[in-house]
Amino acid sequence: MSGLVRIGSSLIRQQQQQQQWRLLITPYNLTKTTTVGSLRFITTSKRNKDTSTLVGEPTITTTTTTTSQQQQSKNWVNWGFDIDSEQEDNTLMHLTFFFSVTLCIITTGFVWAYLPDYRMLDWAQREAFLQLRHREVEGLPLIDPNLVPLGNIDLPSDEDLGNTEVII
Repeated sequence: MSGLVRIGSSLIRQQQQQQQWRLLITPYNLTKTTTVGSLRFITTSKRNKDTSTLVGEPTITTTTTTTSQQQQSKNWVNWGFDIDSEQEDNTLMHLTFFFSVTLCIITTGFVWAYLPDYRMLDWAQREAFLQLRHREVEGLPLIDPNLVPLGNIDLPSDEDLGNTEVII
């Protein structure tokens, strides 16, 4: 706690010094304000691990754990499904990934690949090959020139066409 008080008082002192500098500089219309000192909470000195600073009375807590509990939680990385039990966490993770990847993505892709041909594209191509084979066997032309009866076709007369070029 005393460390926080010291930091707080040093911050207040720095702010007061900055205000004093600003008061000195403003009559001269200088655009840059200078700050005195820097506020750094990072130390670059080596820390001695043998000494420590205690604030207040030290409290001693003893924990009794068995070796199986220590080995279980020693290298456990939590998946985020259960924070208390490693086995439950791993089980829920495996179930979630199985259902989301295998059942959702793989099964959906499999069903989508084998959906019926609702636009009948495969049927039209298959029917065209059957018609071509039938016409070749019968000795008929591949496309019948009288597919549409001539009486059903309305062609414009020569007067309607005028000078329009007709390319056949």
